[in-house]
Amino acid sequence: MRSEGIGSYEEAIEYKKQMERLGIVPGLETMRRLAHRIGDPQKALQIVHIAGTNGKGSVLAFLSTALRFGGYRVGGYSSPAVFCERERFRVNGRPISKADYAKGMETVRRAAEQMEKEGFPHPTAFEAETALAFWYFKEKECNIVVLETGLGGLLDATNIIDAPVLSVLTAIGRDHMGILGDSLPEIAAQKAGIIKEGRPVVCAPQQPEVLAVIEAACAEKGAALHKVEPEAVKKARYGLTKQSFSYKGLEKLEISLAGGWQIENAALSVQALMTLGELGYPVSQRMLRRGLLETKWPGRFTVIDRKPLFLIDGAHNEGAARKLRESVIFHFTSRRIIIIIGVLKDKEYEKTAGLVTPLAEQVITVTPPAGKRALAAFELAGVVKAYNQNVTAADSLEEAVEMAYLLADAGSVILACGSLSYLGALSKIVKRKALIRRDTHGRSKED
Repeated sequence: MRSEGIGSYEEAIEYKKQMERLGIVPGLETMRRLAHRIGDPQKALQIVHIAGTNGKGSVLAFLSTALRFGGYRVGGYSSPAVFCERERFRVNGRPISKADYAKGMETVRRAAEQMEKEGFPHPTAFEAETALAFWYFKEKECNIVVLETGLGGLLDATNIIDAPVLSVLTAIGRDHMGILGDSLPEIAAQKAGIIKEGRPVVCAPQQPEVLAVIEAACAEKGAALHKVEPEAVKKARYGLTKQSFSYKGLEKLEISLAGGWQIENAALSVQALMTLGELGYPVSQRMLRRGLLETKWPGRFTVIDRKPLFLIDGAHNEGAARKLRESVIFHFTSRRIIIIIGVLKDKEYEKTAGLVTPLAEQVITVTPPAGKRALAAFELAGVVKAYNQNVTAADSLEEAVEMAYLLADAGSVILACGSLSYLGALSKIVKRKALIRRDTHGRSKED
């Protein structure tokens, strides 16, 4: 592993790529050693810890934005990155600077090198970046940090925190089954591992066997459980640019994120904000409303072009794919659908393909830029063929976008879905083509 110092962002990214070869190593021993060697910055932070299968990123975005408008200095740590690595580390919505990323990674590298000299394992890439996040948020003197688990909860690197202000559990379903367990209760037990002694928990609506695990964990830890009951979410109105709902006396709360599931995520966020208010972190109703409305979270049923309508969504497991299917049917009944899909080998890609691709008139498969984890486009095309005969494997993201535009007419909808790992690169291609089209029609790029 790299032994010379890190002096630039590019060198920091290269170091991270070296660590990625170590893969995923569940467990907290290495993470604790690493954090201790950089001064245990996590112990100085007030943390809202989020675990779950779907919706973690959106809930983090809702909470971070509302808390920022409420006057707090808010740190946010999420994964994976969609557009650039630095977006995973935010303070008041701004990504970490290249200089701070390099400085933080050098701090981590020195600690990791010392660990290796003492005969301990080198940290993984996720452990290193989690340590960097704790270091960065302490450096920036954040009042509160909203932290998303990377994988599971109990053995996730983020779970070295001892006493979060609040633990939040989003919808739990089947994902990473080879690592987290073969059944919903086993997976739920891993996610519920973020529940700490005496610290309150806010929980999204769950399947009965999942809720039983969460309730048992809360009882064992003496943790107060605040559940979002489905019937408390009322007057829901759905749309692509704005949606609204009412929750516990708060009427007509509006959000800009599209997708029916975002109302569920927003309701969970509102309950979390109510609970935080009781814990000494109040946000006025006016700022709560503004925070919900102004929350942005790219890659989740996000419109990136309008002529034709082009959306991206990172649905990569059965639960997310089922919700994506429902939203496509709801919003785009009787419209031609063209789907671009790319997936990772370690995800439930057959279920995702089976739920989403039958909706399309044409499916284009791509290979995500995710190294060995990526499922090749031609292999995915073979899977999709069982659900939709009109499938073509593209040689590149550029070719996939070009094909989709050629197939589409003014009323068509192009949907790129599957792994988040390729949606950032695809979005840049679409944006570039949209600029070229606008220039061709005699308008400047500034327009």
